[in-house]
Amino acid sequence: MTMGDGRNEGVLRPSLGRNLTYGMLDSLGRAIVTGHYEHAAFPTEAELAKQHGVSRSVTREAVKMLTAKGLLSARPRQGTMVQPAASWNLFDTDVLRWLLERQFSIDLLRQFNQLRVAIEPEAAALAARFATEADLAAISAGLARMEAAERGDDDTLDADITFHVAILQASGNPFYAQFRDMVSTALHTSIRFTNRLKGRTANVIDHTVVRDAIAARDPDAARIAMRALIGDVLELIEQVESRQTS
Repeated sequence: MTMGDGRNEGVLRPSLGRNLTYGMLDSLGRAIVTGHYEHAAFPTEAELAKQHGVSRSVTREAVKMLTAKGLLSARPRQGTMVQPAASWNLFDTDVLRWLLERQFSIDLLRQFNQLRVAIEPEAAALAARFATEADLAAISAGLARMEAAERGDDDTLDADITFHVAILQASGNPFYAQFRDMVSTALHTSIRFTNRLKGRTANVIDHTVVRDAIAARDPDAARIAMRALIGDVLELIEQVESRQTS
């Protein structure tokens, strides 16, 4: 084996290990969230390694990651146990993705948008005060992508998410910016649902009102415009829930 071959092998093996770990993490996380272990004991590391055909070290790392996400707990003499849903870290993008991928829940969608209405209007108001020229350009770029998507020249989902994430970033507040991954993950489901119900994509005019208020440095107008934008989604969800219960 040449020295070059050895270097390549050294690079590839850790990468393969990470892929195996994340593959197992995804498989186990989805199984936990969908209730696979609700009435069954969680397997030991040895059992998991055998079931999935991976090493104990890969299994151990995946279990550690699931424990950090609040899905599992390990106690002496009790082994590894699945935690109740109340203990799961809902701000973790993997956990949120697994929740959204399981049987669709209108309740979860409503709860997510209730969180959005508590976060994004204030982020828009902060953006109106503190956004840099680069931030404003990013928001406008997201809006331009939404306009292009209406013409069929861009992806409607990605464009809409880009717009909202740009506003979180433009708030200038690192705590708001930290919500970007969670909002991006959940919006993939939320936007698909609302677009399907409305029979059309997001209202570009309403998003333009938000952008213009931020560009005009008007925090109150930005807050109101963003609240109206998300309020429209909540109203749509309430209509669906009303039809389902009637």
